[in-house]
Amino acid sequence: MKKMVMGLLGFFGLFSAFAQDKSQDSTYNNWYYESREKLYNELNAVKYDVVFFGNSITERGPWQELVGRKYKIGNRGIGGDNTFGMKARIKGAISSKPKKIFLMMGINDVGRGLSTAWSLKNYEKIIQTIQRESPATKIFVQSTLPLNEAVLKYDYLFGKEQKIKDLNSGIMELARRYGVIYIDVKSVLADDYVLKKEFTMDGIHVNTEAYIKWVNYLKANKYL
Repeated sequence: MKKMVMGLLGFFGLFSAFAQDKSQDSTYNNWYYESREKLYNELNAVKYDVVFFGNSITERGPWQELVGRKYKIGNRGIGGDNTFGMKARIKGAISSKPKKIFLMMGINDVGRGLSTAWSLKNYEKIIQTIQRESPATKIFVQSTLPLNEAVLKYDYLFGKEQKIKDLNSGIMELARRYGVIYIDVKSVLADDYVLKKEFTMDGIHVNTEAYIKWVNYLKANKYL
């Protein structure tokens, strides 16, 4: 009995230490993450001109179809991924040394209650990795999209507007510090910090009309 109690105390001690140490988080590493990462690892040798890197909002984007033949596009989005998962897989995403990479991340960090400070630390590590491993790749950091609570279907995401604002302020500062381009995608898909209703079906993900508007915005500003 004594051994069992000590074992439980040891387990909860480790759990407590992990809970306090936000420098690592393995919650992103689920079956879906692993299946997508397995696919992407098989494609690492494929040469891409442009990579879109992010979570489900990126994964669902019909980037190649909308961008056209000018660039060969690699989609490296994984639904549900957070900045810890993205930090873990960024080297694979840039293994083909793309000309450009478009980053969008953070909303799943917000949903899981990760601190803005840790999200930005991970974001910074991702930028540093790209600049070190593929210095010729031009980096574009895109604003984290806001939510629309009027149609939002996920209770855990309510009341997150300020956290998204704080995250975007930090992303803008990282862009300035590292000399990369900040793209305010929300300026065309949202009214201030409310995702436009006509562009979303569930208050967080965006529809086809939004992706068309998004890519047209990137083209109009000569990012693509």
